[in-house]
Amino acid sequence: MSFMLAQGSLSTMGTVAVPRTRHTLGPTGPDQAPPDKRWRGVEANARLTGTVAALLLVLLAAEGVTVLRVRALLTAHVFIGMLLVPPVLLKMGSTGYRFVRYYAGSPAYRRKGPPPALLRVLGPLVVLLTVCLFASGIALLFAGPGWHRDLLLLHKASFVLWFVVMVVHVLGHLLDTARLAPKDFYWRTRRQVEGAGARRWAVAASLALGALVALLCVGQVGHYLVR
Repeated sequence: MSFMLAQGSLSTMGTVAVPRTRHTLGPTGPDQAPPDKRWRGVEANARLTGTVAALLLVLLAAEGVTVLRVRALLTAHVFIGMLLVPPVLLKMGSTGYRFVRYYAGSPAYRRKGPPPALLRVLGPLVVLLTVCLFASGIALLFAGPGWHRDLLLLHKASFVLWFVVMVVHVLGHLLDTARLAPKDFYWRTRRQVEGAGARRWAVAASLALGALVALLCVGQVGHYLVR
């Protein structure tokens, strides 16, 4: 916003020229909104991603404990695995939205910039291995005995590769996650970007949906064990 003082001296009426303010308004549209509004959209996406990432870290840590004795803890392993599915999809949705906006040329997302080069390269691999890991695990619950050996091998192999890339992925985003995750919960910071309540409800809804899916699917563990 530029301000200009009208130049001039006393007019013929003896009055002094009044300073004028010139408002420079740009074109309207989703990517031509005022910079602060564009920033709020980017920040809202980042906060949602950070909150879901923090939730996933907790759930994945719990799932990791069951891997240590997966046969004995198979019911817990399946329950937590199915519980993870909706939050994982929400995380993919939020990061995918940022990806699309950035490569579509959105000024705000361009200004924020992409993740570091290594994390950018690993991103598609993280998504691919995550889908492979969860899909093979779910298929193991419902597929017939003839598919068991191949699916179990795929599930184990994808887990090993997934674990390696996830270690790098998590470490690369850990500081951002720790910074962003609490912002929609602290009274002072949650007011800075509108929609904090909607973002919290989105995360809670994904967790509730995951719990429902887990309850519906955990009964398959008994059928799996007797194959």
